[in-house]
Amino acid sequence: MLLTHATLATMTDGYGLIRDAAVALDGDRIAWAGPMADLPVAYRDLPEHDVAGRLVTPGLIDCHTHAVFAGHRAVEFELRLKGASYEEIARAGGGILSTVTATRAASEEALLAKALPRIDQLIASGATTIEVKSGYGLTVEDELKMLRAARRIAANRPVAVKTTHLAAHAIPPEYKGQPQAYIADVALPSLRAAHAEGLIDAVDAFCETIAFSTDDLAPLFAEAVALGLPVKLHAEQLTDQQGAAFAARHRALSADHLEYLSPEGIAAMAAAGTVAVILPGAFYTLRESQLPPIAALRAAGVPMAVATDLNPGSSPMASLTLAMNMACTLFRLTPEEALLGTTVHAARALGLADRGRIAAGLRADLCLWDADHPAELSYRIGATPLHNRIFGGHLDA
Repeated sequence: MLLTHATLATMTDGYGLIRDAAVALDGDRIAWAGPMADLPVAYRDLPEHDVAGRLVTPGLIDCHTHAVFAGHRAVEFELRLKGASYEEIARAGGGILSTVTATRAASEEALLAKALPRIDQLIASGATTIEVKSGYGLTVEDELKMLRAARRIAANRPVAVKTTHLAAHAIPPEYKGQPQAYIADVALPSLRAAHAEGLIDAVDAFCETIAFSTDDLAPLFAEAVALGLPVKLHAEQLTDQQGAAFAARHRALSADHLEYLSPEGIAAMAAAGTVAVILPGAFYTLRESQLPPIAALRAAGVPMAVATDLNPGSSPMASLTLAMNMACTLFRLTPEEALLGTTVHAARALGLADRGRIAAGLRADLCLWDADHPAELSYRIGATPLHNRIFGGHLDA
């Protein structure tokens, strides 16, 4: 296929904007991209698809979701509006643990069926690659059940799925006050079993006062490294637990949330090449006031990804363009940074070097937008001007 008369945002140097451009596709790869005037002869006879001046970007990448779960937490939303804090709800048995109860009761088939409409919403916002975490089972078998359901998404929808082991997400009631026993009895065995079954691409954990300390997590990350799996970490969301520096010492792909990130954590991430994943949906839903240190991350050269954090409790949002708008409005990212955050840097946060830009040799995952300039994707509140996607070289029907 040959896309013609496109406004390309190649994301190879900032926006990398090229007007009146063409993109030649060969199977699931990009063969060439550039001004139409420079189109090589070899590609001029390809079947042409005139995009009529529309904006064409790389397919968007959601590098942090919890899209597989059962139940909802609308009642907790109401409780927070009446004054209860996220921590108070969690300590009273709500929060993550209420979703755990519903997820444990659901079958693998039910979890997949519940996840697919959420995935459809992400696809409608331009997603072509989505990360999905476990973490609502908190038993060996329930964690594996979640991961199996997540792995099946790609067979049911035109989207690439990367799965992440997040058994160290919360301490279930049966292990209350025993985080290290939970790691030994559940997190480590489920990690080994998931790896043996080929169910995971990375390992994550929640480092926080209501979850796990860095000391608790040390054996889990050591095991991940021994198995050859990359790590990432929910870090510094509610307090500074020095999780980002801990993650950076393990060469983590990313540290996520980061509202309470310290200068030492920023320096450690910069030195390790760890991506900062910015999650404005949770900040918005929890009505937080502590902003992540965007200017300091920018000054240190830490790449910033943007993701939905789609989950039932703190970010029930399934739109990457809305996440981009929130990142700009709440955190003062520029629209260019927001688009880099859902393409180039999101790919890096998942360890994927073959997508996130429009360049020869990379995956032919593209979005065609009813837009003239890439800033429009962040500018419109909740609107998704997606005209069509190309996934693996094929236009959506």
